[in-house]
Amino acid sequence: MPLLTVNEVGVRFGGVTALDRLSFTIEEAQICALIGPNGAGKTTLFNCLSRLYEVDEGTIMFNGVDLLQLSPHRVARIGVARTFQNLALFPALTVLENVMVGAHTQGHIGFGRAMLRLGAGREERQLRAKCSDILERLELAHVAARPAAGLPFGTLKRIEFARALASSPRLLLLDEPANGLTHGEVDELGVAIRDIRERFDLTVLLVEHHMAMVMSISDHVVVLDFGRKIAEGPPAMVRDDPAVIEAYLGAPA
Repeated sequence: MPLLTVNEVGVRFGGVTALDRLSFTIEEAQICALIGPNGAGKTTLFNCLSRLYEVDEGTIMFNGVDLLQLSPHRVARIGVARTFQNLALFPALTVLENVMVGAHTQGHIGFGRAMLRLGAGREERQLRAKCSDILERLELAHVAARPAAGLPFGTLKRIEFARALASSPRLLLLDEPANGLTHGEVDELGVAIRDIRERFDLTVLLVEHHMAMVMSISDHVVVLDFGRKIAEGPPAMVRDDPAVIEAYLGAPA
């Protein structure tokens, strides 16, 4: 059974169809890229997966669970984590504290016990140790005690990865992670994504405009245009698909 199954999903905003009966699957441990021109519906799908948007039709199943029946908090708790196009770190918090924020969905003591500090100290120590280990594995331990403010942009991107990993996901949604990076940083990012997939036993769904990186790290590619799927398959096959070429470059005169 695929880890994620998107089946006939449709989303409309007034008279605009953002997703038009979209269907595809992702197998366990795959890196799947979702690509397409601006306005193709890629981020709309991410917002459906993380339950920020409602769908008008179709189903989304994750590991046998209907995501559309869950709240955003429950989606995170069952193993779906997401990064965003724009960084959303807390500048005044340390890097370690920023990463610890990402694990809040995995807490067990509840609000009342946290207010009374009943068991909160032990849970916080365990959380701190877990997030410190994540930073170590991502080679960020040397900045753990530093505030996020002032760190290089590429480092901040990796910190955001660490924060997403703190929730112990099985599926990691990366929304344009190469946005704003230099060419050298993009190359490093591609290596990091493959490494994170292996080290943390993850499945990755990636939205990205940087085609060189997409084609070099993806196992499977799904192409959208105006909310419709126009192609899918291995990167080499998708790259040479006439419908994909037309969507990106326009029909020849």
